[in-house]
Amino acid sequence: MPVAAAAWATAGAAIMLPTWSPVLAVSLWTVVAAAIVVVAARRRRRGMRGRRPSTAALVAILALAAAAAVSSHVALAQPARTHVAAEALSGGRAVEVTAEVVGKVERRADGTLAFDARATRITTGPAVYDAGVEVVVRVAPDDVDRPAALEVGAVVIAHGTAKPARAGERAVVTVWASRGVEVVAAPSGVAAAAAGLRAGLVRAVMGLPGPGAGLVPGLAVGDTSVVVPELDAAMKASSLSHLTAVSGANCALVVGIAFALAAILGASRALRVGIGLAVLVGFVVLVTPEPSVVRAAAMAAVAMLSVLLGRTGAGVAILALAVTALLAVDPWLAASLGFALSVAATAALLLLARPLAAGLARVMPRMLALALSIPLAAQLACGPLLVLIEPSIPVYGVLANLLAEPAAPAATVLGLIACLALPLPWLQSGLAALAWVPASWIAGVADTVSALPAEALPWLEGWPGAVALGAVGAAIATIVVLPRGGGRRRRLVRGGSVVVVAVLTGSVLGSGALASVAGGWTIPREWSVLACDVGQGDAVLLRSAGVVALVDTGPDPAPLGACLDRVGVSRIDLLVLTHSDLDHIGGVEAVTGRVGTVLHGPDDAPGRAAVAALTTSGAEAVEASAGMSGSLGEATWRVLWPRPASRAFAVGNDSSVVLDVRGGSIPPILLLGDLAASPQQALTASGALDPPYAVVKVAHHGSADQDAALYAAITPAVALITVGTGNDYGHPRDETLAVLDRVGAVVARTDRDGIVALWTGRSGVAVWRERGG
Repeated sequence: MPVAAAAWATAGAAIMLPTWSPVLAVSLWTVVAAAIVVVAARRRRRGMRGRRPSTAALVAILALAAAAAVSSHVALAQPARTHVAAEALSGGRAVEVTAEVVGKVERRADGTLAFDARATRITTGPAVYDAGVEVVVRVAPDDVDRPAALEVGAVVIAHGTAKPARAGERAVVTVWASRGVEVVAAPSGVAAAAAGLRAGLVRAVMGLPGPGAGLVPGLAVGDTSVVVPELDAAMKASSLSHLTAVSGANCALVVGIAFALAAILGASRALRVGIGLAVLVGFVVLVTPEPSVVRAAAMAAVAMLSVLLGRTGAGVAILALAVTALLAVDPWLAASLGFALSVAATAALLLLARPLAAGLARVMPRMLALALSIPLAAQLACGPLLVLIEPSIPVYGVLANLLAEPAAPAATVLGLIACLALPLPWLQSGLAALAWVPASWIAGVADTVSALPAEALPWLEGWPGAVALGAVGAAIATIVVLPRGGGRRRRLVRGGSVVVVAVLTGSVLGSGALASVAGGWTIPREWSVLACDVGQGDAVLLRSAGVVALVDTGPDPAPLGACLDRVGVSRIDLLVLTHSDLDHIGGVEAVTGRVGTVLHGPDDAPGRAAVAALTTSGAEAVEASAGMSGSLGEATWRVLWPRPASRAFAVGNDSSVVLDVRGGSIPPILLLGDLAASPQQALTASGALDPPYAVVKVAHHGSADQDAALYAAITPAVALITVGTGNDYGHPRDETLAVLDRVGAVVARTDRDGIVALWTGRSGVAVWRERGG
């Protein structure tokens, strides 16, 4: 375990600081060589030849060697990665990327398709680069010339723009294929055969009733393309989404069946292992050999070998070896939450499931205790990592898994056999119908559990939440495993664990309730303008006579959803997307399905995809331009910018939708989007402004690119700045704050004040701050 930990920590450091990886690798190999020399010299002086070195010395040398290996991998890969990211793709230039699809094609929340690919050639203008690096391609479905051929193994050419990925990501760049994706070569050979089998299974379930039909391909081969969005959301809410992701459990089940059949036929142990390995390789090829599947196969091999040996300690050692080997082959796994979840779940089954079963058996029947121990162990181990994605705890997750997991093996095996039965349509249809039965049971469990009241409890966000939940999980495991009574030390440990669970759970859930369900009690009911604290982005609510508008959605669905829940907003009558930067449309998923009309500015591929996702779920889309107007309850709104059919300013910040809203308890407010100084000057000159304004939403999070004359002309009483804490841009800039101070505006900013609520009071604009009142 120390070797795996050293490899993981070093891989994380190397991929986050890749320019230092050569220095790190050379230093570590030097230390390894020195350590070997020192150990050998000491053994020679002490006459210890023929005897093994101490365990501590071996572990230290192996840990250093593993760390050196992962840093060496990053160092060797870095020149090509740097060349592509820094030289070929700086500034988001137009590119043409030739690549082979290596990952499953998935539909994202904004409606775009995304897939991992290995680029072989990148063209920017006249320059052509031989790449050989990993990329992520995003494209609108309508921009793919042959969608049916876009499968793992296909060769594509993506036309669009590319930007370097963030540090720590395996992909070097993200390619936005705004000008389309050409499939120049469909998958061939084994990849084509596997794609045909998967497509055949999807066709076989299309005529079956209910949402459970779409689960069959997901349970069998990880293909979730026909899972309806409502069921997908229910599976996630009930902690069952892991069943449709190819995991170590799927691999272990398939290989275990092959191993058992070989044993029944009298095969020797060596032959059984060979057959199991062959079946595992075939299964990986069938479900697509993307990194997550290969990782799951490795974890399955670890679990199987542990069971085969009958030694938990050996299982942990093999798990550590597998982790070390995977990190040496792919150091970027160190930053993969999926990898961490796989390791945590496997370790929990090896170390925690049996003690939990023994502890639970003291208060319930043994078989029930055994059934509960597996999902409980996984929940306790994976929960701290899952709150990094969604800061909430599924209340009924263990129960849902207890009810659904017995049906999963039957659905998986029957679905897999149906997939392989493609040459015999009559047999495939019958097997698919049989697999539909347990799949429908799982779908029913997901729908029922997700509809229960208080299905998720709010929790602390980020690493503080992960640490707190880890402490609670450790304390719960201690309470279950340790029997009552015993010596004084045992009673103290058990009692301390009870206190930890009570204090941390009560404190965090209380804080979470104030930030969500009960938080609405702390916000003034009379608010008519409310800026959500969504980080570095915009999300401003406007309300008049019960009718609600939302201007932008921020960068992420989670904080926007929490804000809407806290203020009790379930329906958005008017959604305004000022422009299509991520910090303004990234949270669209939080309101998909509950928007009446979406008013949007000129958009690019990401913007069109976001609008398409909204219209698909029932919203009406209208492109905004100066001169448009409408009502919001008792208030009225006018679009002041952009000018219709004008090409004076490019799509993006300078073409942001600018709104004037007033009346019906909403103080006159000017929302400037991300407009820069030049279009601000043009807006002032247009004569469309109607000062004075009680409130201005300061443009572009308070950047320095402002026109002071505009703010002097509108004389705002309150300046609202939506900005993220500790952002990388230095927003709001001192120059902008000075401009606002000169015009006498009271500044309210979400980075310091949290949620900001405004309304028309008796003596002007009333301002309420989440932090400060």
